[in-house]
Amino acid sequence: MIIDCHGHFTTAPKSFRDWRAKQIGFADDPVNAPKKEEAILTDDQIREAIENGQLKLQKERGSDLALFSPIAGLMSHHLGNERTSLEWAEVSNNNVYQVTELYPDNFAPVCQLPQSPSAPPKNCIPELRRCVEELGFVGCNLNPDPTGGYWTGKPMTDREWYPLYEALVDLDVPAMIHVAASCNCNFHGTGAHYLNADTSVFMQVLQSDLFKDFPTLRLVIPHGGGAVPYHWGRYRGMSLEIMMRPLEGLLDNIFFDTCVYHQPGVELLTKVIPTDNVLFGSEMIGAVRGKDPNTGHYFDDTKRYLDACAALDDQDRRKIFETNARRVYPRLDARLRSRGR
Repeated sequence: MIIDCHGHFTTAPKSFRDWRAKQIGFADDPVNAPKKEEAILTDDQIREAIENGQLKLQKERGSDLALFSPIAGLMSHHLGNERTSLEWAEVSNNNVYQVTELYPDNFAPVCQLPQSPSAPPKNCIPELRRCVEELGFVGCNLNPDPTGGYWTGKPMTDREWYPLYEALVDLDVPAMIHVAASCNCNFHGTGAHYLNADTSVFMQVLQSDLFKDFPTLRLVIPHGGGAVPYHWGRYRGMSLEIMMRPLEGLLDNIFFDTCVYHQPGVELLTKVIPTDNVLFGSEMIGAVRGKDPNTGHYFDDTKRYLDACAALDDQDRRKIFETNARRVYPRLDARLRSRGR
């Protein structure tokens, strides 16, 4: 079985985005703001979006199931206020839930959190619990920078975040570190802000005792871990100098996906990072949607890169394609087992 740990509902219809624009326009006028019900997609709208998008490519590229979450770039926690963020998370999560109800063999739900620059992370817990306990979500996306590229908040190792981590541990669900759109013109969203965030969070953790306080907390750092695997010696040296410990201990709690869009990058990732800590991911129909003119294949067809890694054996590939995801996301494993998979 091939599990893609990194998928977003990027093919949601224009009407959904239009609702969001109207909602933000009335952020300070809740009386005249659009109703949440108006953002919920019909089954036919979902079928059209999914069957012509993610489901079509899933079949063509040979994967079986994707962990599916709302559009990361549109989380835009810096827009509106805490009320609009909660509403946006609720309708986004409800639409993702409906996708997974219509296509339970192809998608498993991961939720967006209602973060806001002015709100403590603990305020996200009710929506997290609703999604996991009531709707069967298997994980969440966690934005380390709700300000959209200005990083005015506290690092993710600050105790302000601890109530949310307590909830993640209690629910036994991991968090994928994932920023949203950048409103800072110095940082392109997918080309800089995403990768900066992945790298920054790893460094924050390296400087902390977060996993001593939460030994079972699991974080997935996407996009191949940003700069981390490619500067592993730098981070190993810093870990020994700053925290007087081997860096490898963090790998009990941190995992990386394979959203790296060329062969040498995937080969380096799987050479530096133990295969127990690598999860297959593609983020297809996401940041890079075109074809590589040198190969004629889509950049985000990441399964091809893993298939071509001569250093990986069948056991390595099985870990990356399936068993690591089932271990990191135990609620996914339970969901699959309940369906005889």
